[in-house]
Amino acid sequence: MGFRFRKRIKIAPGIRLNLSKSGTSLSVGKPGATFNFGSRGERITTGVPGTGISYSKQLGHVHLPKGGRGKPMFLSYVLAVLLIAWVLVRFVIH
Repeated sequence: MGFRFRKRIKIAPGIRLNLSKSGTSLSVGKPGATFNFGSRGERITTGVPGTGISYSKQLGHVHLPKGGRGKPMFLSYVLAVLLIAWVLVRFVIH
């Protein structure tokens, strides 16, 4: 039996930092539509809130060496910064 670790930290409305044993990622969105940036690329998840029904699609893919972890894609960082700026301007700074 293996141990798992996962922690989500709310940064601002709609922005969460996800920490786990395998690395960190950033999630942006609301229930029903979430965009995730991490070391394995970008992923978008859409679903019907409260039902448990969802669809997830990998957008950017990083080919990992056998037994190793890949580096986050540069596009992930650019998109994360743009989305954080948009959320801050739209919801936090009026």
